[in-house]
Amino acid sequence: MSTATPDIVTATLPAPEPAAPPRRQYPGALVVVEGIDGSGKSTQLYLLKRWLEIGGYRIHFTEWNSSPLVKSATRRGKQRRLLTPATFSLLHAADFADRCERQILPLLHGGYLVLADRYVYTAFARDAARGCSPHWLRNLYSFAPVPDIVFYFRAPLDVAVTRILAGRPKLKYYEAGMDLALSLDRAESFRIFQERILNNYDQMVETDRFVVMDGTVRVNRLQKLMRQILADRVSLARFAPKKS
Repeated sequence: MSTATPDIVTATLPAPEPAAPPRRQYPGALVVVEGIDGSGKSTQLYLLKRWLEIGGYRIHFTEWNSSPLVKSATRRGKQRRLLTPATFSLLHAADFADRCERQILPLLHGGYLVLADRYVYTAFARDAARGCSPHWLRNLYSFAPVPDIVFYFRAPLDVAVTRILAGRPKLKYYEAGMDLALSLDRAESFRIFQERILNNYDQMVETDRFVVMDGTVRVNRLQKLMRQILADRVSLARFAPKKS
């Protein structure tokens, strides 16, 4: 396993068209992790979250597709296999809008460090892989606050797929991309679907100013680097417990 320090990619291209909205002014900060399934992003965000919690920092954690308002509808649609790519996309957008309205924006304005396991870039990568228009997706999520940092955990496709298949007794229908008729074999369909998603993420690295993290690096080394980048880019003192 490689132990080389991951490259930190900085933007060299203009913002996507339509241009991303400017960062809104609020006392909080938004830190996002993105990457294909099996990239290690959730593990790293969990470790970062625990470190900040132990330090007493004001944080809030949110994850993709977790709004109770939309979750039941999404679950029923998946069970009956009724979701078209556009319907799937709109359900996720509704889920995100609810969490943004009730959690993310109020806490950013309240001076919290918000940690998001997946953000709008998941929709840009996954929904586009299902055939949705990238321009339409950008417009659909144009209300979303601009993150302070987007950590993009990138692992080679074969590494990420092997990790997922080793931990899943059976891939779910939509998880494997079976709705796209990519292959009759779920594992192969999943691999093809994840390759599409990975390619879409890679196209966003520069335009959306991702911080690229090597998902094959040892967990402890990667976590140390993540904390260092966070401290360099966000003033953690703003979220530290007040001294009595």
